[in-house]
Amino acid sequence: MRKLKVLTIFGTRPEAIKMAPLVQELKRNEFFHCEVAVTAQHRQMLDQVLSLFDVVPDYDLDIMTDRQTLFDITARALTGLKDVLEKSRPDVVLVHGDTTTTFIGALAAFYMHIKVGHVEAGLRTFNKWLPFPEEMNRKLTGSLADLHFSPTDTSRENLLREGVNPDSIFVTGNTVIDALKTTVKKDFIFSTDILNRIDYKKKKVVLVTAHRRENLGEPLKDICRGLLDMVEKNPEVVIVYPVHLNPAVRDVAYSILGGHDRIILLPPLDTDEMHNIMARCYMVMTDSGGLQEEAPSLGKPVLVLRNETERPEAVRAGTVKVVGTDRHRICEEATKLITNKDEYDRMANAVNPYGDGFASKRIAQSLMYFFGMTLQKPEEFVSI
Repeated sequence: MRKLKVLTIFGTRPEAIKMAPLVQELKRNEFFHCEVAVTAQHRQMLDQVLSLFDVVPDYDLDIMTDRQTLFDITARALTGLKDVLEKSRPDVVLVHGDTTTTFIGALAAFYMHIKVGHVEAGLRTFNKWLPFPEEMNRKLTGSLADLHFSPTDTSRENLLREGVNPDSIFVTGNTVIDALKTTVKKDFIFSTDILNRIDYKKKKVVLVTAHRRENLGEPLKDICRGLLDMVEKNPEVVIVYPVHLNPAVRDVAYSILGGHDRIILLPPLDTDEMHNIMARCYMVMTDSGGLQEEAPSLGKPVLVLRNETERPEAVRAGTVKVVGTDRHRICEEATKLITNKDEYDRMANAVNPYGDGFASKRIAQSLMYFFGMTLQKPEEFVSI
């Protein structure tokens, strides 16, 4: 039996978290030969995820440099992946989401006449500048893809409106929910002891992440000022903020929030630690895309520190609320959830529309169906 050769390409921590369960699924399946290529667009944070999920890359471009630009990442990834594809010669390349690695992985495969599967396909804000450059990365990747693995019906509808062949779209749920099934543990012990010492029953722990490119500068300063106002107004609140390594983020976060006895600023947490602090926290405030999917599966309300989201399903379901970057609104909306139990319960008990933990299996089954290895079309994930 000839196995279908699949090359998965990713380069950042968020991609790795969401692709690792799929890699594991493909490697377990006798119908696939799965290889892994990483650009290491992010190095340190990527390596931690690879170790956590026991994924060993077959190809590692190691392209990250200090203060790299989009031009640097694009050029090094494209030339490096040319060599990888010439060696691997896969039947299909799988890329994930919306990073520069995602788009360049799809472009390189297209140049080599290799089919492309896009995992987490169809997310849109319909504003090419927000988020930047992610919105255009996913649109361009979608134009190059032969298979589209959409997490929800909404993302499928976005693709259909763009003229994508409906037979190439499979609604699978999001693989990040698959990952959470293996990482969250009741008896988890954090490597950073201060997180073990927090009284999660008496304190309302707010998990914060803020680092997106479009928020750098004044928006991030306003976010931090709003967080500081929230802490001062609500004495039961403790903020845990794992701060991105980007100096443009660290300098702002530490200058505004540093030194407060109820604000814990930390280096980026390992993936299992991030998932477990999320499971124990009261709520999440973030400009991340992935956390908008992860936190609701753990029953945590999410306030999105952006002006737009490409994940409207969560907004409609009531698990997520977009609050923007205005200092006063951030404080106001957070305080509402901290002080109003009914408002909090409405968000915490809303149904997560992003998955049931079987997205990777659906993607594997969809690949088999698309390539004629089975006549049975996979059952799709039914989202809200």
